[in-house]
Amino acid sequence: MEKFGEKFLHQKDSSLHTSKPVENTQRRRKARGEEISRKPEDKIASYLERLEIAFNPKPLDNDPGFGRKERNIYLLKKGLYESVIIKPQDIPESYFKNQRRLAREQGHGDIEITDQVKEEAAEIIIADQRSTLDNWIDYFTSSDSDSYPAWAKYWAFQGMLRLSTYDKEKQAFGKRKKDTTAPFPDLNREALAYAVDAVIKKVEKEELPTDDPEFKKILQGANFGKLYAWAIEKVTPAKESELSNTRGQWVKFNKGSDHSPLVRSLEGHGTGWCTAAESTAKTQLQGGDFHVYYSHDDKGKPTIPRVAIRMEDEKIAEVRGVAHQQNLDPDMADSDILEKKLREFGQEGEKYQKKTADMKRLTEIEGKVKEGKELTKQDLRFLYEVDEEILGFGYKKDPRIEEILAMRQDMREDLALALDCKKNEISFTAEEALSGGIKFHWDCLDLPGLTSAESLVLPKSVGGDLDLSNLTSAEGLVLPKSIGVNLVLSNLTSAKGLTFPESVRGHLYLPGLTSAEGLVLPKLVGWNLDLSSLTSAESLVLPESIGGHLDLSSLTSAESLVLPKSVGGDLDLSRLPLEEREMLREKYPKLRIKPR
Repeated sequence: MEKFGEKFLHQKDSSLHTSKPVENTQRRRKARGEEISRKPEDKIASYLERLEIAFNPKPLDNDPGFGRKERNIYLLKKGLYESVIIKPQDIPESYFKNQRRLAREQGHGDIEITDQVKEEAAEIIIADQRSTLDNWIDYFTSSDSDSYPAWAKYWAFQGMLRLSTYDKEKQAFGKRKKDTTAPFPDLNREALAYAVDAVIKKVEKEELPTDDPEFKKILQGANFGKLYAWAIEKVTPAKESELSNTRGQWVKFNKGSDHSPLVRSLEGHGTGWCTAAESTAKTQLQGGDFHVYYSHDDKGKPTIPRVAIRMEDEKIAEVRGVAHQQNLDPDMADSDILEKKLREFGQEGEKYQKKTADMKRLTEIEGKVKEGKELTKQDLRFLYEVDEEILGFGYKKDPRIEEILAMRQDMREDLALALDCKKNEISFTAEEALSGGIKFHWDCLDLPGLTSAESLVLPKSVGGDLDLSNLTSAEGLVLPKSIGVNLVLSNLTSAKGLTFPESVRGHLYLPGLTSAEGLVLPKLVGWNLDLSSLTSAESLVLPESIGGHLDLSSLTSAESLVLPKSVGGDLDLSRLPLEEREMLREKYPKLRIKPR
């Protein structure tokens, strides 16, 4: 098979095939007794294959794969942080001079830039660079980018690492240097899809997506920064006046049908959907139907894409809007258009009903805040996610949550009102949380340094994660009645006598637990449940529902094992004998038991 992409990478960087990562891959293959080639494109192909395996690991007999991908991503990020993130000592003095100038222009006078101010500024600059770099890493190592070949992902990612701030006037990116303080470029999935799709077509000698002579000229050099900048200008977002009108209609693009009509309908609308690129649209339509809601343009025709429902066979894979991070825009969130459509999908649609309701409720609260109206106790409980997480349709949390919270003058007073308690019964720091008499701790409570629960008095409720990862004994441990996100008890070997909350909304990590004796788990775990060291199911009573994966990878017998009614992710029973796993498959046909 012709290695067009690998040859392209060699043309772009003639030293890539002799670089240390590529040569290391060759050495590993040779040590395993595999035949190796000295051709540049073959060496590059081997390296890319190794990257694909690292970020999409297959289960092995002695390693079920849980956490391997996450570990590899962690190591990748750690290495990149060291090599591409600015060091505090490299922040130029011109940056601080500019901060002085801005402060003076904003009426703050002549401020002093102390060493402490520089340290704080460095922390912010580094945090911003890390978070924006993470966006790209997370995207390219997720299934969302599976439609791109490995060589194209490598080309785009390496190109992105060289870019600084985008200049709207020049319609170009600045070049990143050792002392660049700017974050990495924003990830615009639609623009990225256009740029990558065009390069794939050029390399594989297919028909280009446009006849624009300027674009063809840019494409000749295959410079990622220039192509990405061109694509960003091409995918101009819809005007606010167009988004205020929600009248329109749903259009279904059938599985296996021609992807061209779908692509043409999205061009130039700035949806942010990677489906706007031909390769991605083609791949997605091979997997299932695609539903798009188009609102009317100024001529009364349904041409403006607002919501997409992508299917994988009979299951809803994702629902996306056109607002920031692909959330629903406020006007669509305030309507019942999506809610009505989701009813057509039965149980699949029910999962998305809460998201629809949450977006509508958030829009109502946003409106109250803008009008200066008081928020009710129920509004505050919702906004602060006291009872449950606010779910949206984007890749990340709806940015309006953070924006509204930033406008609240006294968060402690808000929470006290929402929870019918006193302000001094609300904590924001670990020190406050452990002072006693706390009813609610806002956000995460990280206590990885604790090795004993002696004299430990935790809040009655924790809004975020509770990290007790170094506790080895449950003796004396009284857990909160509710935990908002994850509960981490990584080193606990026995849970005898420990009472868990009725529900844990996030992950429950108990990878060190070796016995189920006395173990009473929550009725509901919202995401993953890790019991990877349990070798026997004796006395094990699992939750009724688990939203993510269930890791029982050390169980050697299914005797007395009763599985939950619902497991949203994979069930890892990789050490059970084949006949026992097949028996469980027949008994629990709706559960996804991972292959060995």
